[in-house]
Amino acid sequence: MQSPEKVLQRLDWTVVRRLDGLLQGDYRTLFHGFGLDLADLREYQFSDDVRYIDWNVTARMQTPYIRQFIEDREVTAWFLLDLSPSVDFGTVKTLKRSLLVDFVAVLARLLTRHGNRVGAIFYSGKVGDVIPAKSGKPQVLRLIKAMLSQPQLKRSPATNLTTLLETAIRVIRRRSLVFIVSDFISTPGWEKSLGLLAQRHEVLAIRLYDPRENELPDIGSIILEDAETGEQLYLDTHDKRFRKRFIQAAQRREYELNTAFHRVGVDILELSTEGDLVKEIVRFAMLRKRRKKAIATFAGAKQSG
Repeated sequence: MQSPEKVLQRLDWTVVRRLDGLLQGDYRTLFHGFGLDLADLREYQFSDDVRYIDWNVTARMQTPYIRQFIEDREVTAWFLLDLSPSVDFGTVKTLKRSLLVDFVAVLARLLTRHGNRVGAIFYSGKVGDVIPAKSGKPQVLRLIKAMLSQPQLKRSPATNLTTLLETAIRVIRRRSLVFIVSDFISTPGWEKSLGLLAQRHEVLAIRLYDPRENELPDIGSIILEDAETGEQLYLDTHDKRFRKRFIQAAQRREYELNTAFHRVGVDILELSTEGDLVKEIVRFAMLRKRRKKAIATFAGAKQSG
C-alpha cells in the first residue's frame, strides 16, 4: 500500500497540475455559491432556486419565502464516502475504490490549498469514522490515510445510504459543500434524506461506475457473485434476450437515479473506471458554468420582460 505522501505526490503531478492548466485557477466554476451565511428572507420569485425555500416561514405566511445568503470567503466541504463492498469492483483501468480515493484527495487538495476546510464521514456497512473539517495539507494526508486504511469487507449488510445521509444531517451544522461519493447501489428510500440534506447544504453527487455494470459482453457462461450478500448467479451471456434485459434494467436504474437527483436539485458527476479523472472534472466544471450562465440570462430576460 502506498503512503499518503506518495499518493498525494502522484496526484499533484498527474492530476492537480493538469487541472491548474485547464481551469486556469478558476475553481469557482466548481465551488461557486458555497460557504454561505443566512442574511435575510424574502418572497419567492420565479427562477429562484427552490432548494432555498424556507418551508417553516412559508407555512406560517401561506406564501413561499426564500432564504438569502451572503457569501463567506471560507468554504467548508464534507465528503460522504461509501466504501461498501460494491466499490471493490473494476474491469477496466482501476477499481471504483481507487477512483474514490483519487477524486477525494484531489478535491481536498484543491480546497485546502485555498484555505478552505474539509472533513469526511465514512460508511462501510455502517457509519464509521467521522473526521472533523480542518484546513491544511496535514488534513489532506489524514483523509488519504483514513481512506487507504478502510478494510475491504468480504461481506456486509446491504448498503443503506439513508444511514450515511442522516448522519450527515446530524453532524454537519454549518452550511457546507457536500460531496456524496458512491456507486449509489443501495437499498431504496434514501432519496428523502438526500432532499433534506440538499435543503441545508450545497450537495454534489459523485457516482462511481464500471462499464460492465451497464452492459454485459458476450463471453459465454459465467457466475456472478453479489459483493455484499455473497449470493451467486449463473448467467449465460450468449443469450441475446438476457443481455437485452440486462441493458434495459441498467437504463432504468440510470433514469431513476437521474430523476432522483434532478428532483432535489443535486448536480451529478459520473466517474467511470475507464475514464480520465481530469477530463471528467473539467467537463463537469464547464457544464456547471454554462448552466449558471443560462439561468442568469433567463432570469434577466424575465425581469426585463
